[in-house]
Amino acid sequence: MKALVTGFDAFGGEAVNPSALAVGRLKKRVGNILVRTAILPTSYGRSTAALQTVIGKVRPDIVLCVGQAGGRAELCLERVAINVQDARIRDNDGKQPIDRPVVKGGPAAHFATLPIKACVAALREAGLPAAVSNTAGTFVCNHIFYALMDIATGHSVPMRGGFLHIPYLPEQAARLGGAPSMALDDVVHGIETILETCASRSRDIRTVEGRIS
Repeated sequence: MKALVTGFDAFGGEAVNPSALAVGRLKKRVGNILVRTAILPTSYGRSTAALQTVIGKVRPDIVLCVGQAGGRAELCLERVAINVQDARIRDNDGKQPIDRPVVKGGPAAHFATLPIKACVAALREAGLPAAVSNTAGTFVCNHIFYALMDIATGHSVPMRGGFLHIPYLPEQAARLGGAPSMALDDVVHGIETILETCASRSRDIRTVEGRIS
């Protein structure tokens, strides 16, 4: 089984993006899963093509995209991506789309096909704060989550996909005046726990658990 895990480059004036750092520290093999990684640009215009290219190269069974959500205190597995781009700040290309679709003519929303509630239970059992989230926002994180699930819909091989939002790192929170944070080691452990949980439920790959949980 192969998994692709992606992070994003730094954005919004930050020097680092914890998603990129965490992805860079993942093991190459987690249990019986071969893990491949990629860093995507925080860009509405370029991120989808970058993701599509790496999916074509890796041909993964599982895709987990990871992004920073400053202000959140838990590992948040997203349930749903909406077909909206509505940027509070500019992306790394200086673009700030307002009320535009991710995919013109696409469905209003796509649901994750990872076993999100089983993953949250496993994370909590591992001692990590975690929750199912019902909003991925409307910035590039939601954009790439929607794009991923749109790609998966037409993919020739069954492929599970989803999105994980992670908190600031402690060093970011210290600079920002006490925002919630999580140690990088815990984020890495959380991602690996999610992959192991998804692999253990791989026989149900066609079940859209994110929709029915």
